[in-house]
Amino acid sequence: MSQLKNVESRILQCLQNKFLARYVSLPNHNKIWTVTVSPELEDRTPLVMVHGFGGGVGLWILNMDSLSTRRTVHTFDLLGFGRSSRPIFPRDAQGAEDEFVASIETWRETMGIHKMILLGHSLGGFLATSYSIKYPERVRHLILVDPWGFPLRPTDPSEIRTPPTWVKAVASVLGRSNPLAVLRVAGPWGPGLVQRFRPDFKQKFADFFDDDTISEYIYHCNAQHPSGETAFKAMMESFGWARRPMLERIHLIRKDVPITMSEMWLLRVPHTTSTRTNHTSSILWWKRSVSQSTELATLGGRRKEHQDSALISLSPYCRLGRVTYSS
Repeated sequence: MSQLKNVESRILQCLQNKFLARYVSLPNHNKIWTVTVSPELEDRTPLVMVHGFGGGVGLWILNMDSLSTRRTVHTFDLLGFGRSSRPIFPRDAQGAEDEFVASIETWRETMGIHKMILLGHSLGGFLATSYSIKYPERVRHLILVDPWGFPLRPTDPSEIRTPPTWVKAVASVLGRSNPLAVLRVAGPWGPGLVQRFRPDFKQKFADFFDDDTISEYIYHCNAQHPSGETAFKAMMESFGWARRPMLERIHLIRKDVPITMSEMWLLRVPHTTSTRTNHTSSILWWKRSVSQSTELATLGGRRKEHQDSALISLSPYCRLGRVTYSS
């Protein structure tokens, strides 16, 4: 944990705005590691950001300053990840999901946040959606960035994208082990393994670091006891499909909660846009390319303009684009 603390400290030193980093103690004695940027801007609805699988607060560094120029931004390590407590989660998919959501709500209550703009990336997007279904009165706007776990697993095997060869090789070696067990097995070679399989990380964070800081951070986030990782494994099946797909439930979100969704794969399709309406959930997705300046998502086909905007990325690993949301 001390190594994770040290590398995270190097990352947070890049922040220009005022910030607070501390543990938030929950009534059940778990602790949530929390970073608050621009805590003095209390007059506006705060933005709360939930990281993805295997991540932590440090991976939002490209966006923290730009997002906190007009409002307070909170980000935290999910229970079982990063520097937060690592309890034993239920072994069933619903139980694990409920445990994550309950920890987010208890954290919100302990922080004294009445209402928030909730942004989730990957696994964080899945959990933010689940949270919004259960606690809609606490969410002013839901923003989903490349969320995991939404589609249903196709029944036709030909429709399932074949994972990369290295993923299948690792899976065959690890068998029933947790998804990131290979990093822990690698020991001191773990950061190099991260860099080998995800060399794009170094390029995306090049404005801040010209060394292996980010690879070290990701390694040390996941070199500890695999608590949240085990919970994620309970929630997924067969190379990452959700056991409880969110598209089967997203229509349960209250219709007065605006939803904005970005899909990261659009980065590979420059200068094109398209729209798609999901009639089941009554959500209009405005897909965008890197050349677009804004995107809106509305419920029930009702277009709603929002007055505030802030720079965010389509992923916490890129600094790019602009998204609008309600204040």
